[in-house]
Amino acid sequence: QEQLVESGGGLVQAGGSLRLSCAASGRIFSRAAMAWFRQAAGKEREFVAAIGWSGRWGSADSVKDRFTISRDNRPTRAYLQMNRLTPQDTAVYYCAATPAYNGDYYTNDYAYTNWGQGTQVIVSS
Repeated sequence: QEQLVESGGGLVQAGGSLRLSCAASGRIFSRAAMAWFRQAAGKEREFVAAIGWSGRWGSADSVKDRFTISRDNRPTRAYLQMNRLTPQDTAVYYCAATPAYNGDYYTNDYAYTNWGQGTQVIVSS
């Protein structure tokens, strides 16, 4: 009965900020890596950022110095702070999770076993 639910998406002007949240339920997520991916219209899904339960994390070059991933435990939540947004950031953003007892994170979508429904982010010029 594992579930991921994203929130925080919306419409924002270029240069603005949004904070996405992903709530995880189920004991399978107690030692899980969590990640954010995004998919723009007509494009492939791409990696944004990921974090292990250890706190180790990484992000894609396209969002470095603008986006930051973080997490809480008990209960498990993942966040994506997005600053200095541009129209190129417009996409559906998905939260993903997978068991990762070693505290590692992964950048490939096929590594993740559970996915949220997505939340839309639209950045206007």
